Amino acid sequence: MLKIYNDGKRITVSLDGDIDHHAAREIRTALDDIIFRSRPELLVLNMENVGFMDSSGIGLILGRMKAMKAVGGDILIKNARSEIADIIKLSGLSSLIVTKTTT
Repeated sequence: MLKIYNDGKRITVSLDGDIDHHAAREIRTALDDIIFRSRPELLVLNMENVGFMDSSGIGLILGRMKAMKAVGGDILIKNARSEIADIIKLSGLSSLIVTKTTT
């Protein structure tokens, strides 16, 4: 479900599968632990392999955004499929989505 790459300043998380209530809880636990231990400058969520996301996914993103702000960092979302990007945009979080990046 998660592949986490941590270089100390940036954490890149590749998500795989569907993000529903159950999955969001597991992802949240894993990410919060690494965010507060590493205190990165940037959290990148690679959503290339996410096929479905409900409101739990939005809650997951909002919570990680808050966690990153608490450690002085930012969050970006990359490679979101159009359906997932639309959900994120409808929630008012379109500024987090990166369409092309070297991140």
